Formats: sequence, structure tokens, C-alpha cells
Amino acid sequence: MLIVTNGDCAAERIERIGLPAEVLSWGDVLHEGPVPAGLSPDELREVRARFLAGRGWAGLEETAENFARRDATLDSFGEHDEVVLWFEHDLYDQLQLVQILDRFEGRDLGTTRLTLVCADEYLGTLEPDRLRTMYRERREVSKEWLDLGREGWETFRSPDPTRILALLSRDMSALPFLAGALFRHLEQFPSTKNGLSRSEEQALEAVSDGATVLHEAFVASHQEREVPIFLADTVFASYLEDLSAAREPLVLLESGETIRTTRGDEDPTEYWGQRATVTATGRDVLRGAKDRIELNGIDRWLGGVHLDDANTWRWDGSARKLRRAV
Repeated sequence: MLIVTNGDCAAERIERIGLPAEVLSWGDVLHEGPVPAGLSPDELREVRARFLAGRGWAGLEETAENFARRDATLDSFGEHDEVVLWFEHDLYDQLQLVQILDRFEGRDLGTTRLTLVCADEYLGTLEPDRLRTMYRERREVSKEWLDLGREGWETFRSPDPTRILALLSRDMSALPFLAGALFRHLEQFPSTKNGLSRSEEQALEAVSDGATVLHEAFVASHQEREVPIFLADTVFASYLEDLSAAREPLVLLESGETIRTTRGDEDPTEYWGQRATVTATGRDVLRGAKDRIELNGIDRWLGGVHLDDANTWRWDGSARKLRRAV
């Protein structure tokens, strides 16, 4: 049996319950960086490895090798009597889930069963008895799930983000957590109010409201404000760096220095104990008097959408719509 799950922490938890299975960690932060349409799995794997390495989250060679082994393991599903997809309900997991469902849609599974475990619980915090119960309650993956998985993956990778809104207008109950995840993805687009994504705005608000220690800012801006939580601390740190290293910084260390995230094997302890402060420009952006993109431009990928000065989509939270800047 092969069990596929979101990352190393969940994989370790599942391994401890003693199932006769190989446990595969998917390990990609798909809600960050380019996931463009029109690429083969090999090409996409290279794009993702380069992005993760470029952000300093992993080494290029190691990541490329890990992704190659991961994909080869999934492609050898026929060697197993069953493949169990075991994922959570948040944005991070749901994007991984639809990527994998897309891989299986239309394929001849032969004698291999394909099953799914997915609930609104965080695998890394569950006790062994609860994990065993979840495993026993796994369900056979239906054609409806596979079809919606493929459509969700293709829509996420489209250069036209309005396709996500079109998908959300339909019945998506077959995969009950996917709609919420894709909606949360839309909130990562720069807002019409001030050019900040929801995560960026919450980060600045947390610091402005007194959570000035970087670790406290992470907890206050994400873990205390998101349901479900989905953001790794390393990704949060990258948001702060982007806001700090800009032409017009919105947040700085209390010393006035730019916030720089740790890289590679650097000890993050000192980083998370530093204190930050929102700049005067950052406070202007927070209250909507200035716009982050007008000040600093944008060059960011969200799924299949490359946001730059010539192609900027913004999220109108009040209307729950995307608007293209002209």
C-alpha cells in the first residue's frame, strides 16, 4: 500500500501508527510561486524546484531530486494494491490533492484501489487512535472526485483567474473543502483597497497592533485569524522580507534594517526573536491612503497567473470579485 500525504510531519505521524504501507510526502507549497498551465509534469517539477530554491526554502539539486523520486513513486502506483490519498482541508493540502487527482484522472488503475482520507483536522497534531480511525473510514475515490480534481487543478493553473470564480459558482460538494481553499487563494491577490494580499495585510496589522516580535506576528496574523490555517512560518517570513526589502519599505526591524529571512541551514532562532515596526508608508498603505503596487510594483506568481505591472488582477473583497487593472 502507498499512502500519499502533505509533508514530512504528517508522514511521520502516519508512519508511527504501523500501517503496512510506504508513506510518500508531497512537499510542495503550491499556493506560492509559478504553477503555469501547459507544462509537462517534468517541466513543472523543474519550475517548482527552481522557485523553492530561489526563495531559499530548499536547495535546488536536493529539491529536484526529491520531486523526481516523489513523482516516480506515484507513477509506480500499479505496484501497490491500494493508494491512499491522505490530506487536510486547508489551501496548502487541497492544492496538492487536486494535483494528484489530476494525475490519476483518466488512468487505468488496474487492480489498484484509490482511496481518500480528508477531514477538517490537522494530521500533525492527531493521536494514533484518531489516525487509525480516519484510515478505517477512508472512501473509494469516485469518478466525480477525479473529474472535479482535474478541473480544479486546471483552473488553478489558468492564466485567467476569473475561471476560479466561475468554478466556485457551481456545485463543488464532491470535494467539500476545495471551494473554501480556492476562495482563500483568491484573497492572496492584491486588494483593490491597498494592493496588499490578505496575508500581507494581516501581517502588517499584527505588527501595528503590538505583535512586534516576529514569532508573535506570525501567530497573531495567521494562526489566530485563519480558519483553517495553512501557512508555514517560512512562507510568512518571505512575505515580511518582500514588504521590507521593497523600494518603499512597509515594515522594518526596529533598528531600521531590512528584514531578511534565514537561508539554508541558518539557525532561525535569532530571526524569530527580532522586533519589527510598520513604517509611516506602511501605515498609509494599511489605511488605504497609499497603494503597495503603485509604490513598489509587483512581480509575483499565484498559480497560473503572473502578476506584474502589465498584468495586475486585484481582489475586491467587498464585491467578492477579481478586477483587472487597466
